[in-house]
Amino acid sequence: MVTIKVLEPWSDPRGGEIDRVRIDNGIIAMEVLSLGGIIKSLWVAGKSGDRQNIVLGCDSAQGYLEQNAHLGAIAGRFANRIANGVISKDGERYQLDINHTDLCLHGGSEGFNRKNWQMGSLPDGVRLTLHSPDGDMGFPGNCHVQLDYRLVGNNLFVEVQADTDKACPINLTQHSYFNLDGSKSVLEHELQTDCEQYLATDENSIPTSKASVCNTVLDFRQPKVLSDVVLDNALRQTQGVDHCYLMTPNEGRELQRFGQIVSQKAGLSMTLYTNQPGVQVYTSNFLAGTIGKKNQSLKQHQAVCLEPQLLPDSPNQSELLGKGWTEPDEIYHHISRYQFDAQRSE
Repeated sequence: MVTIKVLEPWSDPRGGEIDRVRIDNGIIAMEVLSLGGIIKSLWVAGKSGDRQNIVLGCDSAQGYLEQNAHLGAIAGRFANRIANGVISKDGERYQLDINHTDLCLHGGSEGFNRKNWQMGSLPDGVRLTLHSPDGDMGFPGNCHVQLDYRLVGNNLFVEVQADTDKACPINLTQHSYFNLDGSKSVLEHELQTDCEQYLATDENSIPTSKASVCNTVLDFRQPKVLSDVVLDNALRQTQGVDHCYLMTPNEGRELQRFGQIVSQKAGLSMTLYTNQPGVQVYTSNFLAGTIGKKNQSLKQHQAVCLEPQLLPDSPNQSELLGKGWTEPDEIYHHISRYQFDAQRSE
């Protein structure tokens, strides 16, 4: 049985209120905000049997609005990077908001992470909806988005559907920062993925080619402790892992296993399944100084993000990266499942 408790709303410094809801199915519990579709807290039990929060976040609306790390939020209208903040379609050129060097990152400076969504309940979770008007952050078309968070057993389902009345790149991802044991670093977490390829990028992290993980530090087909990889000299430019891994082509868009992160300390694993063609792995390389809960300054490599998504810059590189546009007669559909398994103490 899933219980849904409406919590006291937060005052939005920009005006109005931000809704807060706690969802609990007895195995997993979570707190969701209408601001940005944010997962503020996610409580899961490891080997101790006691549920602990495993995501980073803030204690107030002001805290979320003052940080730019997208803590727990939905990134969009187009997650990840678009080169030069420019897209073109059918002879029309669109200048997007530039918010990261000369790029449009995660939809711009007022992306979906900063919008106040409408929130309603489902039998096993919550449904959030958002209208993004034509021209929002430079993106064409009126875009309507539906986001469902559902708790089923030891699984969190994240499902997004969206449509637009003009051809537009739509690419949404859940941007939670996971730390399975509450440590100040995830360098002792293990990562394993089923992916055989990743995207090689230029100095601005724009994809240039598809590359094999074979004989590279980015090969996680066998589990590796993150400390063996993140500090490798080969990742000096990105200061850790910040790369998009390619899933096996999946025309039916069924859920496929990406891989998992494991904390031996907590006795807890999180396995990700998704219908998306790529997953960005980010070891919070530039998180240092972001203010989180209890006014604590977060640290570099304090968490790891697994971001299922379309491929970055795909609206500009369809031959290499696949279709990055949603047409007016299409429905954008993203579904991911996060499975949590505990190793119980004897």
